Amino acid sequence: MDVVTEMIDALVERVSAGGVVVLSGAGLSTESGIPDYRGPSGVARRHTPMTYQTFTGDRLARRRYWARSHVGWRLMARAWPNDGHRAVARLQHAGLVDAVITQNVDGLHTAAGSAGVVELHGRLDVVVCLDCGNRISREELDGRLREANPDFSARAGAVNPDGDVELDDAQVSGFHVVDCTLCGTGTLKPDVVFFGETVPAARVARCFALVEQARLLLVLGSSLTVMSGRRFVLRAAKLGIPVVIVNQGATRGDGYAALTVDAPLGRV
Repeated sequence: MDVVTEMIDALVERVSAGGVVVLSGAGLSTESGIPDYRGPSGVARRHTPMTYQTFTGDRLARRRYWARSHVGWRLMARAWPNDGHRAVARLQHAGLVDAVITQNVDGLHTAAGSAGVVELHGRLDVVVCLDCGNRISREELDGRLREANPDFSARAGAVNPDGDVELDDAQVSGFHVVDCTLCGTGTLKPDVVFFGETVPAARVARCFALVEQARLLLVLGSSLTVMSGRRFVLRAAKLGIPVVIVNQGATRGDGYAALTVDAPLGRV
């Protein structure tokens, strides 16, 4: 029996007692074709995510974002849940997982059948007007952007975890951004939490409450580099709730973990 198999057996023993809250990150979606930020398929070294301040304050940066995201959405929309997402859903349906908190914006937990998923950073398939608050589906916006840019033919081979892709300035220069149809002039933004933006307090409080009621916090595919996710590990550790981490590579939560499994999420 190899070391990974032994670790998986130990994981099974812990999860089989139930009362599990899952905290998932981008590493869970890599096998669906969406690279993560810092793991083996990570793009952090070459890609700087859009910040809220830049998006709202720079019209040209906003155009660049929507052009790249317009291409990226086509790739994201084709992504399907993988074995990891399906396993979480099966564990939830079996009564072993009480709640799922995800840092991902791809909606793949819900697509796999998980119920009541708390999407910490929002969802990429919803668009919100920053002026009037109206929400529309990304599919609706995609249709409007196609109509406004009939000759836009940029292509990209890979999509980033936030739905962005890399395009050069020449491909972006002629792209036309559309405004909210309800208020007429409002700025549209994907309903996700950008870097530099604060996660809604009520959503964070709900996540803390779920973690505090857990028997076990199971982290799947997160490096826990940013405090947005790591704070739940810290809270669990403070309360004496065991933390188990399954991730490819080391994480900033390993020192708090009762068990770590370094292996592909689909296999585990």
